[in-house]
Amino acid sequence: MLAVDHVSMTYRRGGKNASLTRALHDVSLSAQAGEFITIIGPSGCGKTTLLYCMAGLNPGYEGRIEVDGEPVLGPAVGRSIVFQQSCLLPWRTVTKNVGYSLELLRSETKQEAAARVQAAIDLVGLRGFESYYPAQLSGGMQQRVNLARALATKPRLLLMDEPFASLDALTKELLQGELLRIMRDERCTTVFITHDIEEAVLLGDRVIVMSPRPGRIVHEYKVPFDRPRDREIAESAEFSDVVRQLRAVMREELERQPAETEPVGTATGRRA
Repeated sequence: MLAVDHVSMTYRRGGKNASLTRALHDVSLSAQAGEFITIIGPSGCGKTTLLYCMAGLNPGYEGRIEVDGEPVLGPAVGRSIVFQQSCLLPWRTVTKNVGYSLELLRSETKQEAAARVQAAIDLVGLRGFESYYPAQLSGGMQQRVNLARALATKPRLLLMDEPFASLDALTKELLQGELLRIMRDERCTTVFITHDIEEAVLLGDRVIVMSPRPGRIVHEYKVPFDRPRDREIAESAEFSDVVRQLRAVMREELERQPAETEPVGTATGRRA
C-alpha cells in the first residue's frame, strides 16, 4: 500500500552561497494495507522529514514514494496527517475544525459531511463538545480534535508526527489507549513518528529504527504482540524485553555514528 524506495532529502539553506544539509539518505520501507508502522530515532534524524515526504509536503526528495501504486508528488485525497501541535483554527468550533478538510474537498453533500464529522467526533470521545472553541479545550482534547479532523476524511494512509509528545504522562497513556481502540475499528494504514520507545512498541506492528542524521533505516523489528491490544501489555516482562532490545540498538547506533552537526557543503547552482 505504501512504498518508499531509496529516498534521500537534502535541504538548501540561504542564498547565493547556500549550505546543504542532508536529512535523509537512501531510505526504503513499505507498509501493507491496515499495518501500523512506528518510526523511532534520535532527535534530528529526519523522522519528520520522512513523514512529510510521504504526505507530499516535501516534494524535493530524491527517490520514489508510492501510495496504492501512485507516485507521491504533493498532498492528495486519501492521505491525512496529524501534526505534533494541534494546528486548530481558534475561531472555529470543534465541529467546524473537524469538518474543515471536508469543506476543502467538497466531495459530499452538506448532510453527508455533517454525518461524517459527527461520527469522527464520536469516535475520539468528544460528543458534547461540538460547540467548544480550541481555547476552551485541554491539550489532550485539542489533539483529539486534530485526530478527528484527520479521520473524518476516511484516509487510506494516516500519518502521525509525535502527536502525544507535548502531553502529560497520564493524558498520553489515555490517548494511546484510545488510539489502539480507534485503529482496531478503522484499520487504516498508519505511520506514527515518536521518540518514545515504549510508545512505538505499544502501538506498532513493526518498529523502524533510524540512525542519526542523515537518517537511514538501521533496524526493523516485528512486534510479537497480537491485536487487539491494550495498554496492559506494557506491564508484561515480554514488553520490557522488546523495549530493552530496541534501546540497545539505538544506543549502539548513536555511539557508532554521531549525528552530523555541520552542513555537507555549499550549493553550486545544482538543485538539491
